[in-house]
Amino acid sequence: MTVIAEDHGAVRVLTLNRPDKLNALDTALTRSLSEAFTAADADREIRALVLTGAGRGFCAGADLGEFSSLTPDHADAVLERAALTAKLQVQARQLRIPVVAAVRGAAVGGGAGLAIGADMVVAGTDLKFGYPELKHSIVPALVMTGLVHHLGRKLAFELVSTGRLLTAAEAFEHGLVNRVVSPDEVLPAALEIAEHWAKAEPRAIAAAKDLFYRVADLPTDAAMRAGQDVNALMRGFRG
Repeated sequence: MTVIAEDHGAVRVLTLNRPDKLNALDTALTRSLSEAFTAADADREIRALVLTGAGRGFCAGADLGEFSSLTPDHADAVLERAALTAKLQVQARQLRIPVVAAVRGAAVGGGAGLAIGADMVVAGTDLKFGYPELKHSIVPALVMTGLVHHLGRKLAFELVSTGRLLTAAEAFEHGLVNRVVSPDEVLPAALEIAEHWAKAEPRAIAAAKDLFYRVADLPTDAAMRAGQDVNALMRGFRG
């Protein structure tokens, strides 16, 4: 099973389960995680998600071993994988329920994108975060949007062009993670956040999350109008 789902009351923990490959994303794992996100979002008993990785690392990015078959001679497979990856990189923010990533060890390439694509991130002190694709003659095309949105352009370009990995302290300093804890406290700390979310009125937190990302991408006047709409709607959430 490439993704393990375990419920803790109203919180679902999704665990990437390829520890022998540092949870590298092949097509099967990418598809399974996307389907697990969709299933959790559709389950009205689930109010928050924790995303983590089995073993000593969160996610080592794309599984390079699969690249030998992703060639122009297999155009359908190439297009399917690109579409799956693009969907997965933004899927967490599109869910009605909030997602916290519990990240220890390596979070690189697509794994880095998955981590910062969550609504919050708890990182272990052993974090290694970055985008080393160019070292393998690969362009980090499908993870670049998320990186540029989260970081200033100078640092983002440095990470992409040099492959330098950030430490947990650097990631916290630049706002990529919310909390840094010891590696063995990463999952408990993430569960604590998710359990706090799960106590909120589910319609209210879903509306707050949706509005948060909408206003981030809107001009001020349009963002305020969107806020007014939600302000009127939320009156029906109580009682």
